[in-house]
Amino acid sequence: MSPVAPYLHWASAWSATAGVERSNSIRVASTVCLLRRGKRNDLPSVGSCAPRRHRWPADVTQTDSVTSRSENLQALITRPRYVLFDFDGPICRFFAGHAADRVAVELVDWLDERGMQHPLTDEERRSTDPWDVLRAVDRRHHGKDLVVELEERLTQEELRAASSAAPTAHADLLVRRLAERGVRLAVTTNNSPDAARKYLADHGLEACFGPHVYGRTHDVSRLKPHPDCVLRALTALDADPADALMVGDSPSDLVAAQRAGVAFLGYVRNDRKEQQLRDAGAEHLVSSLEDVLRALDG
Repeated sequence: MSPVAPYLHWASAWSATAGVERSNSIRVASTVCLLRRGKRNDLPSVGSCAPRRHRWPADVTQTDSVTSRSENLQALITRPRYVLFDFDGPICRFFAGHAADRVAVELVDWLDERGMQHPLTDEERRSTDPWDVLRAVDRRHHGKDLVVELEERLTQEELRAASSAAPTAHADLLVRRLAERGVRLAVTTNNSPDAARKYLADHGLEACFGPHVYGRTHDVSRLKPHPDCVLRALTALDADPADALMVGDSPSDLVAAQRAGVAFLGYVRNDRKEQQLRDAGAEHLVSSLEDVLRALDG
């Protein structure tokens, strides 16, 4: 029996609208690991008259703490035999040259042209997130041709975006370094798998992942935080969830990993992303993939 078979049975009944509550029964216990270069909360503020020598005990503690966190990150990244990457964020800034808010507007315009204004509320029509538009239509027309057509429309926009996507700093090197070490890799994304494959091929990363790109299907209810794409990757890789790590940048990535029983590393490129993942309960966070490379190289 596949090591993920028990999870597959559960996932078939799990709703994508379950939210981002933490799953204590399968969450991976770990130590908070936030590596943000230059962030020194123990330093006196500008204008402080406190003598510098009075700060030595805090500095020593800070050094010990950073060393401990670095060791924890090294254990996290060197342990797994399988690493699953979310696509938009950890691998690239997918909409760097073809803005996501513009895509959302074009999806709404397409619905309007078809005389389909009623599937969206005024708030949903103003959304800057194309997945919000897709989910909103799916909630009212699940399983209908309209949802399939809208999803295909989004896929076409994503294929255009793939040509101008910007690589995330250090991501290409990290992917290649993991592959060189014999770690098996997969993409688990809410984006179109065709668009993700196009980007990987254009950037010479296709061989690192092979056929293991698992993205959006016509069944929009299985977008993350539903663990469907994660479970499909684990099944295809014949991977035990305990031997896998997921790298993601959103609460939906975290919840999908937790529901599949997979450890999670959060990539946070800005304060907003960091706060979102902290609020969702993420315990391992890095602000640069360079930190992961350093941990991998020991």
